[in-house]
Amino acid sequence: MVVTDRPTLILRFADVGIATYAGLRVVGQPERTVTWVIEETILLAALEEIAAALPDPRGAETTVDALQRALTGGAFTEPGAELTLAYRLGVLLISAAGWDLLQECVTDPRAVLFVAPSARLGRVPWALLALPAVRPEVTAMLAARQEAITPDGPQPATIPWPTGPIDALTEGFRLLEFVEVLMAVPANIAHSRRVNAMRPEADPLLILDPRVPGQRPDSALGSVLGRPAPDTTLARHYADLMGRRKVLPRVDTPVELFRRTDTDRHWLADVLAEKPGRLVYVGHASTGDGAERAALHLACRASIEGYSDPIGDHRPLTAADLMSSQLPIPTRVALLACASGGDYRFDEATGIVAAMVLGGAELVTATLWSLPTSAGYRRFVSGAPADPMGEVIAAVDTAHQAGTDFEAACAVNRWQRAQLRSWRGGDESAAPVYWAALVSFSVLRPG
Repeated sequence: MVVTDRPTLILRFADVGIATYAGLRVVGQPERTVTWVIEETILLAALEEIAAALPDPRGAETTVDALQRALTGGAFTEPGAELTLAYRLGVLLISAAGWDLLQECVTDPRAVLFVAPSARLGRVPWALLALPAVRPEVTAMLAARQEAITPDGPQPATIPWPTGPIDALTEGFRLLEFVEVLMAVPANIAHSRRVNAMRPEADPLLILDPRVPGQRPDSALGSVLGRPAPDTTLARHYADLMGRRKVLPRVDTPVELFRRTDTDRHWLADVLAEKPGRLVYVGHASTGDGAERAALHLACRASIEGYSDPIGDHRPLTAADLMSSQLPIPTRVALLACASGGDYRFDEATGIVAAMVLGGAELVTATLWSLPTSAGYRRFVSGAPADPMGEVIAAVDTAHQAGTDFEAACAVNRWQRAQLRSWRGGDESAAPVYWAALVSFSVLRPG
């Protein structure tokens, strides 16, 4: 589907043996293609940089341990540390020739970059990558790679990073500022998607923090938004929306949208039959041990049949469940849940995003890692804003109200750029642990 005449680029990675192969090309101009190889030890170094920054548990860490590590000493805690992470990823994952091609394609309006990462690069916040001004010395890099090859196998290379202040190593220009950054939907998924008659301007379907059976509000699958109240960020946001249009489910007050107990998979099938214009899900997601076992946690009791094993009195709704049910999905979907955009972390990218696309979605905005709840963020960050989680959800919901699916995807990017400017300007409330996690998967093909 051609939606714009903007230049289009494809950035693709593939894990092959002990190396990852990368290629960047301009669609329709095969002569404008660059390729490079990321050696195993260099890739492991990049993955170590990412893992250390994210609020997802590592090793024996608990969820609380991971949150404390990320919010008190991680790269997303202050602008200098975040820029250092962005610089290092920009060096390790994109070659100098790749950055040159990206700069050649800077246009107004922005060109569009579709990213198709390999399984091991499935959590990289590509939008944040910074253009390097200085790279590590080549001979020292070769030595570091060699030293990281041990009898026990390849280890993360100790990169000989140049010394000096970070603003001398990069001017700070990010990939998101050069191009619109979207995630590519695998061709086999995009070509198999259901074409439905749902219209984006129809009533939105809002599934906001459903109550998972048998789970206390403060448990692992408890509330992500806290106690519903009319004065919260999201209640005010949806009160404004309800003042302008009808929403699904039909309620009299916005507070009734939250923590519902009826939102199981049978309810979902019934309400999708009403052909909503878009879907917003805020709650829990889990990756499982394979893409098809990635799941959303609705208000489904264990007595409901499904492909997943029960968790107490609850049965998760897996990607396999969604695919087999062939439910009609709106063209725009927002999944604000733990690592809901993790399809590429598996060899077969057939997770929750793929299930949504197969059902008819053309745009799916999801997250690369677990977003801290607002209460969790305030626990470890002094002077934190009152409801950073609510602000992210409201921003994505607003973006998805744009005219076309492509405009909605660009609106998400535009909000992220605004947050980046605020963060870079010293506004610590614009925390990248939230907005950098957002990615938009699109089946649209700009011409």
